[in-house]
Amino acid sequence: MKYDVIIIGAGTAGMTAAVYVQRAGRQALVLEGKGYGGQITNAGEVENYPGIPRISGMDFGKSLYDQMTAMGAELRVERVTSVTKTGSGFSVTTGAGKYEAPAVILATGAKNRTLGIDGETKLTGSGVSYCATCDGNFFRGRDVAVVGGGNTALDDAEILSGIARRVYLVHRRDSFRGAAATVQRLAAHENVEFVLESVPVSVNGGFAVESLTVKNVRTGEERGLEVSGVFVAIGQEPDNQAFSNVAELDRAGYIVAGEDCLTRTAGLFAAGDCRTKSLRQLTTAAADGSVAGVAAVAYLNAL
Repeated sequence: MKYDVIIIGAGTAGMTAAVYVQRAGRQALVLEGKGYGGQITNAGEVENYPGIPRISGMDFGKSLYDQMTAMGAELRVERVTSVTKTGSGFSVTTGAGKYEAPAVILATGAKNRTLGIDGETKLTGSGVSYCATCDGNFFRGRDVAVVGGGNTALDDAEILSGIARRVYLVHRRDSFRGAAATVQRLAAHENVEFVLESVPVSVNGGFAVESLTVKNVRTGEERGLEVSGVFVAIGQEPDNQAFSNVAELDRAGYIVAGEDCLTRTAGLFAAGDCRTKSLRQLTTAAADGSVAGVAAVAYLNAL
């Protein structure tokens, strides 16, 4: 089959782009190494997507997949290993073969850095979260912990201080790397406690988080924090090295592209969490997918 646009990544951005490509009468091929849905499928409930008061992350991903495929987009579960610019467009190589198209949209997302401690994987979605903006409201009036020392962790703690009964901010050093002004504001909150020079050891609970065990790095003493939620805020990791020959990457590995989703290479677009941006949310991923899909079609029409 002849493809007009190859979309790499079947998360919210990639599948939204496919919807817009198909609506324009073009044919999209979506390549995804793990299966459709992206990070949102790990969310037990989503309450911050406009027009949908409440939906599970899995159901959201399935609905978008059904919409995309009903319009004729094709999904293949194959990991992309390289993208090469050719005279007629792009050649995309996977573990199973090669595909060609005049335009490509990179929508590979970014994965959250994990703590790698006991109980984290088991309780992800049942009290362990990587997004305070997304999930904070589920813990209204309850005690929570935030792990991290940068601006994301500080911002998460500030958001949660207005929602949760108590917020423990756990950081392995004796001072924070984030903005001093935010630290000062947090220090003034009676319901925020800094747990410094401490690292998480385990997340504990049967079917939901019941506590977080932390260890002081100087004394070795362990302490149990009785919390219902653990928010991990130690950064994200993009997976874009395979595209560095066709797209510029910043120091953190994100694809350099603005709100227009344009990269340095004509016909190559970047959408969603994989690109440089200040906010990475479900809504911004969908917005990027829309912009990139429309931009790719406009590029094709101009050829």
